[in-house]
Amino acid sequence: MTRDDSGARRAPVAVGVVGLGYWGPNLARNFANLPGAELAWCCDGRREVRERFAAVHRQARFTGDLDDLLTDRDLDAIVLATPVPSHASLALRVLEAGKHCFVEKPLAQSVADAQRAVQAADRAGKVLMVGHLLQYHPGVVKLKELAASGELGAVQYIYGNRLNLGQLRADENALWSLGAHDVSVVLHLAGEEPCELSARGECYVRPGVEDVVFAFMRFPSGLSAHLHLSWLDPHKERRFTVVGA
Repeated sequence: MTRDDSGARRAPVAVGVVGLGYWGPNLARNFANLPGAELAWCCDGRREVRERFAAVHRQARFTGDLDDLLTDRDLDAIVLATPVPSHASLALRVLEAGKHCFVEKPLAQSVADAQRAVQAADRAGKVLMVGHLLQYHPGVVKLKELAASGELGAVQYIYGNRLNLGQLRADENALWSLGAHDVSVVLHLAGEEPCELSARGECYVRPGVEDVVFAFMRFPSGLSAHLHLSWLDPHKERRFTVVGA
């Protein structure tokens, strides 16, 4: 049991994690250890994966059927760590079932799908949260404080490099896979919506999947941002620079 702001005792939030591939196990571990949360369900279509993690999270129930989670009246929230093309459609199912939804980035691969998910959350009166974890990174928090305090002067431009050799993906390009993090940070720091957007990518390894992307954003205040995103680079680099004057 935990306590809310008034000091009243409150039952933990029952959470189910869907997808135990690359990132889902991290989310399952974190929710299992998070005060105020209870890892109640884990869902994955592969039996061998369920068996492996069932030995780790003995308090949770395991299934290969999402409907088991959607129909559990005691389950408060569902976490989606599934392949990117499934994010929007699964988020709709979760919200329409009356559950809060945490979905890994990106929320969707089109504006229309993202809007449908947001509208479903509004109709259901439930929280829809995307896993833009960098907004909570101490370095980004400090950057936001510096920019807001005026210590940097007027912020003129932002640029970021997110480079690595691998991991190549088949169902999302470098912008969707890597850029979602940096776009969220730029928007967080800018505090406004862009008025101009452009991106150019090249497919060097897999046809139809851009592994190198250069993206540009301009904002009404005059602020501009440039992002270099690549999983085909010999240097591993995670750099974010904010320039003011």
